Amino acid sequence: MSLLKLDIYHIRNIQQESIRPSPTINFIVGENASGKSSLIEAIFILGRARSFRSVSIKSVISFDHQYLIVSAQTLQSDGSHRHLGIRLDGKDFEVRINQQSTQKRSDLAYALPLQLIHPKSYELLDAGPQVRREFIDWGVFNDQKNFLPAWRKFKKALAQRNSLLKTKHLEQINVWDKELVYYGTIVNNCRQQYLQKFKPVFIEILSRFLDIGHIDIKLLSGWDCAKAFQQILTEDMDKDLRYGFTHSGPHRADFQLMVNDRLAKDFVSRGQLKLLVLSLKLAQVQLLADERGNIGCILIDDFAAELDVANRAKLLAYLAELQCQVFITATEQADLGDLNQLKEYKMFHVEHGHIKSM
Repeated sequence: MSLLKLDIYHIRNIQQESIRPSPTINFIVGENASGKSSLIEAIFILGRARSFRSVSIKSVISFDHQYLIVSAQTLQSDGSHRHLGIRLDGKDFEVRINQQSTQKRSDLAYALPLQLIHPKSYELLDAGPQVRREFIDWGVFNDQKNFLPAWRKFKKALAQRNSLLKTKHLEQINVWDKELVYYGTIVNNCRQQYLQKFKPVFIEILSRFLDIGHIDIKLLSGWDCAKAFQQILTEDMDKDLRYGFTHSGPHRADFQLMVNDRLAKDFVSRGQLKLLVLSLKLAQVQLLADERGNIGCILIDDFAAELDVANRAKLLAYLAELQCQVFITATEQADLGDLNQLKEYKMFHVEHGHIKSM
């Protein structure tokens, strides 16, 4: 899947711009605050119906406007075309796929899989467990269709159970416990199966960037899996009642990245940590390509900020092999390194919110 044409309206300092990107690698260069990251942000909004730079969508909408729009014509892996569009005004959103309206953000996410790599991405292994849970679940979401409905039903059961715990009304708690165990087990199994497939892909990609020793990824399910989930809920009941929420379950899941049987974040250098995270992100895209042949787009914001010259060259070589549509921002063309290795790419220059093909 690739974007054939992208139209952006009222996103930060981009008032109205249209581009026809390359199906392979696209470089976006320009000075700071020129609108480079806003272009990346627009593509992200089209695939996720939210911004990665701001919690509030109102701060993304251009001054003196009430809404933003991003639309695109895409080329699917089967050769067909699909039109995607989203309109956001800070309160409501409208999504259209092939001129048909939908209220499901997940429809956009399936239609336009996106992997984002930006400076804050490198906090993945340092941040709290929610960030790593979201990372794993993006992969599971695109890999297994039964994951999303199970996860939604689990969260509904969890909300009901927590409400009963807070009010101390436990007459119906066994009903919600059964729901929690049933759907929680499905969610956990999906994550386990995904990680089993993901691990060898990750290790192979990491070997392109680092020679670091034995690598392992361990899923922490959110409870002691040596015991049945139902048993854990029973054992935790007094604690859950005291605090008014459910302590154990897949909503508390996490994963650990181990290097030579030690936690990576406590063992490797900062530079090595960045390459580990980069390889984790790329491995998700590679597995998606291997499994479904539908890669979507890779968005890399501030290319030169976190990688040295040698690893930038390795990354570009890998992306060229992957034959995926990529959007990369940089302050100067010189930051991109030697581009002679690339058979096909496009260069765009951004200045004061205006985008020109170079």
